[in-house]
Order: sequence, then C-alpha cells, then structure tokens
Amino acid sequence: MPDLSTIYQIISYILPFECLKAGFMQQAMIGLILLAPMAAVMGVQVVNFRMAFFSDAISHSAFAGVALGLIFSVSPHWTMPLFGLLVGLAIMAVQRKSTLSSDTVIGVFFSAVIAFGLAVVSRDRSVARDMQRFLYGDILTISNNDILFLLILFIALLIFQILSYNRLLYIGINPTLAKAHSIRVATYQYYFAGLLSLIVMFSVWAVGVLLVTAMLIVPAAAARNFARSAGAMFWWALLVSLTSAITGLIISAQDWANTATGATIILVACLWFMISVIFSFIRRDSVS
Repeated sequence: MPDLSTIYQIISYILPFECLKAGFMQQAMIGLILLAPMAAVMGVQVVNFRMAFFSDAISHSAFAGVALGLIFSVSPHWTMPLFGLLVGLAIMAVQRKSTLSSDTVIGVFFSAVIAFGLAVVSRDRSVARDMQRFLYGDILTISNNDILFLLILFIALLIFQILSYNRLLYIGINPTLAKAHSIRVATYQYYFAGLLSLIVMFSVWAVGVLLVTAMLIVPAAAARNFARSAGAMFWWALLVSLTSAITGLIISAQDWANTATGATIILVACLWFMISVIFSFIRRDSVS
C-alpha cells in the first residue's frame, strides 16, 4: 500500500480545517484533487464534442458493473471501471460502423446497461441495498490503492492531452477533414472514449450515478461563459471544478450542513455556473 502520509500533512497545512484532520477526509480530498481536473478537462471536450449523452450512458453502466462484482464476489472497484470501459469502447465501435445517428446508438446502449443492471440487482435484494452508495456517491470511502490508481490515470490523461489536444479539437470540428490530413481519427476516438469511460466510473465514487454527468458538464458550461477562447475555457474549467470539489467536501463535513458530499460539490459548481451566466450577460451588455 503506498505511503501518502507526507501528502496528508501538506493537505492539512494548506487547508487547516478541523474536518480535514481525519485521515479519511484527507484521502477524500486527495482523491477529489486528482479527479476534479480530469473531469474538467474531459468535460470541456464532452461539451465541445456534444457527448453528454455518451457520458450519461457510461455512468449508468456502473449499476451493472457493481452488481456483477457483488454477485461474483469480486471487488466492484475492479468490475465497475472494467465494465464501463467495455461499454464505452463498444459504443464507439458501433457508432463508427453503424449508419444510425450517435444519439440512437448511445440510446440503445443506455437502455441495455440500465436494463441489465436492474435485472442483475433484482435477483438479490442484498445487492440492491449495497447499490445505494454508488447511486449517491461516497468519496469518503476511497482508499490509498484507489488514490494510486487515480494518480496513474491522471498521468495517462495528462500525456494523452499533451500529445493529442489539438488533434482532438480538429476531430471534433470535422472528422472527415481530420482524416484527410493524416490524423488517425479512429485511434484518437477510441483512446478518448476509453479514458472518458474510466474517469466517469471513478466520478461515480465521488458524486454518484445521478450526478456524474453534472461533474463533467457544469464546470465546462460555466467555463464557456467566462472564457473568450478555447485555451481560457480549459483553465476556467479547471478552476471551477477544483474549487467546487474542495469547497463542496469542506461544506458537507460541517455540522450545520451535514449534506452528501457529491450533491454539495455539484451545488457549488452550479453556483459557479449562475455567476458565469450573470458575468456573460454583463459582458454582452458592455460590448453592445
């Protein structure tokens, strides 16, 4: 098991809140600091590529992944991301080969994974009770091994974005033209779908199935209102996502709040979005 005691001390020094003295809260904070930037980066591209429905389908496959793990006595922390990855790559494969629209293909998979998950859960009532924490999210149960995996995923995403950010923008604008310019469209789309699937699955731990799409979309939507360029949107999304995650965790731990961590994080992000809407109105009026 990795030793993260030094990082815990840094967290408690930078954020000297009483609630962050507990070890599980420090673990949750580190997990969110790793997860929030990944969700922000992918969220910007999800908004630009109009893939919100795709991420929704992946998040709902968590039901089936968790249920399979619980039934076969395998840790859901393994079965959930693996099943989500499989569904994400399958959607991309069928989407590329089929003449159907993207929304139609995603809709079919969306229905299939929910139906499969409910069918599996309905066979065992004890499994249904265990599913609740994945429905609402529970970042406070994250372990050191989970954090290590998030760190590996963070590095993989960072390398992928450095090497392919501009190519992904090109593909998002016009895949046919990108292919004509010798960009391996299929390769980048599969890599993007795979990384997005894994990030969505880990986001389910933080905010739950019901709110995971919001963790991707809301910071990116707020960033679009604040930013004047694609680069600025990227940095604004990071700011909104990180501050929402940190503030949401701290607020949820207060006695006067005592709210679900995932829901509080999304509420803070939605507050950012409302501020961004007001900001865009003011900027538009000043320009006109």
